[in-house]
Amino acid sequence: MTQVTAETDAPLRDQVKSRAAERGMTLIEILVVLAIISLIIGGVAVAAFGRLDTAKIKDARNQVTQIQGFVEIYKLEKSGKCPKDLQDLKAAGVVNKVSKDPWGNDYVLTCPGEHGDVDVLSFGPDGQAGGDDDIASWDDDRDKDGDDEKKK
Repeated sequence: MTQVTAETDAPLRDQVKSRAAERGMTLIEILVVLAIISLIIGGVAVAAFGRLDTAKIKDARNQVTQIQGFVEIYKLEKSGKCPKDLQDLKAAGVVNKVSKDPWGNDYVLTCPGEHGDVDVLSFGPDGQAGGDDDIASWDDDRDKDGDDEKKK
């Protein structure tokens, strides 16, 4: 039989201490990995929300252009008569439903318009008239996505 002495017990103690140290390092490594993953997810979320705002602006600009086209169809069907509002387009069967802008506000329709045959306006993200974020049918040449460059 083998006797356990202080000398034969030493390697066993070192082995137990080594395992405990490895477990502690593993926990630290997991925490570091979780921190890195959190930073990556945070960066992706910030980028995604920025793109969401840009997508809403582009959607509103497309809808403004579509509404202008619907008004032209209405005028052709009604011998040049202008609709009073978007509900007239629906009542005439030109559109199936009257949509709101991407921020949940109604589009403003003016026919005849001050800037063209028909003016269509979305008050933009702030929902207030007169801001820099308004999206108007007469501002099609201005890039409202953040740059003030002329489109080519």
